[in-house]
Amino acid sequence: MVETGAGRMPAYTETLPRVAVSARSARRLVRLALDVWGLPGVQDAAELVVSELVTNAVLHAHSDRVRVSVTRIGAEQVRVAVADLSKDRPAARAAGDEQETGRGLGIVDALSGGRWGVDALPYGKRVWATLSPEGTPGE
Repeated sequence: MVETGAGRMPAYTETLPRVAVSARSARRLVRLALDVWGLPGVQDAAELVVSELVTNAVLHAHSDRVRVSVTRIGAEQVRVAVADLSKDRPAARAAGDEQETGRGLGIVDALSGGRWGVDALPYGKRVWATLSPEGTPGE
């Protein structure tokens, strides 16, 4: 779904079930938006970031659905976000060599150049990351 309004930048959003295969649907949504906007320079990073954020929601949220959005916030800049019903804030952690989880937020941080965060919502939270080509900070 495409959303626009007075003073708002274009956004694509989709509500997905909180299951592992939703990461694939989220990547598809991001790819569609970036293709429409002609922003291939952020596609790989945006797809990986949305995969990590959806996976975190699948593992830790307390709801049956997640809301994924990708918003164009500048000429070559997008914000990818995942909202869920959990009020628990994600915490970056150092994963050991033998651990299979715990690297997601580190990946998000690296790909966004540290431009990510968490918004408290009345019903839960939204975790987002801002991306631009080659990880260069936008204005």
